[in-house]
Amino acid sequence: MKRQRHSVEFKIQVVKEALEAGNKAAVARRYDIHPNLVHRWTKEYQDGKFGDVDVTATPTLDAKALSQENKQLKKLLGEKDLEIAILRDLLKKKNPHLLKKLK
Repeated sequence: MKRQRHSVEFKIQVVKEALEAGNKAAVARRYDIHPNLVHRWTKEYQDGKFGDVDVTATPTLDAKALSQENKQLKKLLGEKDLEIAILRDLLKKKNPHLLKKLK
């Protein structure tokens, strides 16, 4: 079997999930790696070998950007709903027998 190198980002992701779940073996199965490797990475993280990375910190989200994106998504959803309603009305007017299949 060929030896595989994992990136630091991947190791940090695995360590984060292992610490959150509390079950290193389950995380290892999910990523198809040996449980001892997950244990070793967790120990290295706790010893500070990954640098100043804090896996428990959540990234800060900009409320204004999220609000703007939310507005855009609501607008798109409204447009799609309107488009579907128009198409159903057209279908109902031209082919009333197909209306039963829609429901």
